[in-house]
Amino acid sequence: VQLQASGGGLAQSGGSLRLSCTASGSIFRINDIGWYRQAPGKQRESVATATGAGSTAYADSVSGRFTISRDSARNTVYLQMNSLEPGDTAVYYCYLQIRARSSDYAFRGYWGKGTLVTVSS
Repeated sequence: VQLQASGGGLAQSGGSLRLSCTASGSIFRINDIGWYRQAPGKQRESVATATGAGSTAYADSVSGRFTISRDSARNTVYLQMNSLEPGDTAVYYCYLQIRARSSDYAFRGYWGKGTLVTVSS
């Protein structure tokens, strides 16, 4: 299984970006998903998560501005980021819990390599 994240880049304050993360390889089912970010000199933090049942959670700093979603048919998860702020500048990582085969007992967590988002003031 491999994850490919894309959609990062440079945006102006108040602008929007949409991040995508597509899983490829042997995939039977995707359960919990999440987007995390790490700013220079800071620890990685949770931005948005969603359970396989559909419950979502957002960091207070992005609540109301970011939306996490998935397209199960495409094995792709998204992070729609609106009203971007300079404080959103970071490398963003996707995380997916994947069950590779129907015969597998448990889900395994996979991380994407990260995509850089830079927001200018």
